Amino acid sequence: MISSFFRYTLISTVVLLTACSQSTIDPNYQVSESLPNYSQHNFQQYIEETKLWLLDNRVFKSNDIEKELQANLPFELIPENPNGDAVLLVHGLGDSPYSFTDVAQHLVAQGYLVRTVLLPGHGSKPGDLMLPTEEDWQAVVNHHIALLKSNSNKLWLGGYSTGANLVTSEALNDDDIAGLLLFSPAFKPDSSVVKWASLASYLVTWADQDPETNYTRYNSLPMHGAAVYYDTVKTVQADLEDVTYNKPVFMMMSEGDSVIDTAFPTNVFQKQFTNENNQLIWLGENDLLIPNATRFSMDRPDLNIVNSSHMGLLFSPDNVEYGVEGNIIICNNGQTKEQEASCEQDDDVWFSSYGWAEKGKTLARLTYNPYFEQSMEKLDRVMHSEG
Repeated sequence: MISSFFRYTLISTVVLLTACSQSTIDPNYQVSESLPNYSQHNFQQYIEETKLWLLDNRVFKSNDIEKELQANLPFELIPENPNGDAVLLVHGLGDSPYSFTDVAQHLVAQGYLVRTVLLPGHGSKPGDLMLPTEEDWQAVVNHHIALLKSNSNKLWLGGYSTGANLVTSEALNDDDIAGLLLFSPAFKPDSSVVKWASLASYLVTWADQDPETNYTRYNSLPMHGAAVYYDTVKTVQADLEDVTYNKPVFMMMSEGDSVIDTAFPTNVFQKQFTNENNQLIWLGENDLLIPNATRFSMDRPDLNIVNSSHMGLLFSPDNVEYGVEGNIIICNNGQTKEQEASCEQDDDVWFSSYGWAEKGKTLARLTYNPYFEQSMEKLDRVMHSEG
């Protein structure tokens, strides 16, 4: 493993050196002078000051500045018919608050006050992921939990991928949290190489560099960002060790997920999350054979879907960017350049998890959940079970 790692590092260093001239002139790969403040005394001030920071530090992808800001800013949704409870939602590595646009709209319609946060290093440019520490990410979550508690009777925490790690650690250490909503929880990465990211960051700046064309999320990842993600893995695994959690938990995962080790959170759900009203949604073909699990098939040739992906949980089929008729199609999906070009030319495109290969098919990333409505009904039942 060690020797393979250093071979990988050497190759990556050569690639980095050949791309050096591009890296020095592309503003997406530059680093801001500082991270934005996240410790304001009220949420509106947090939004306003974050907006000013993004205006100074974001590399915009288009002339529609306001559209890009709204996708990347933390946001608050206030219900017309409040039930007195609230939900704080935390996005994943390289993502933005836009990740929760559909889930948040569903929750506010049920009467919940909903807020999202922007994890430090996000929303501006990938280079800024060289700045934060795990403590920065946990601190922003902790601070906004405290703010939202004062505005609600009960507070739920929701997280996607890395965000799921952060909110799980918070809930395990705060008995006031009503329960958890976990989407593709990244408790354990699928690849063991990630554990070496901190060491590699001293030798290699970028784990991945791609053209930055998506206004809702980063396409590139600094090695430091991967290292901080792995810090959250170590923390949440330590927090989970030898404990049980009896508050309600909703969890959703994809069988085809190539980013996380799905067996680890499945085992946690079965053995350590003990509330009888818990629900695990599994998008795939093989039954989990555990209590409180619901499976939805992702063998959907009627929708040109091969299987589900890490990110293919959060968005409704009607989402304007990522839904069935969405504007954003992610053709960078771990396939050949020829297949990627074919995908970009709108040939017969199928949808799958990252890295999936199937003879005769051009595959883009699946970015929506065909069972979004049914999944939200299951989520509602879990949240209504909390007494």
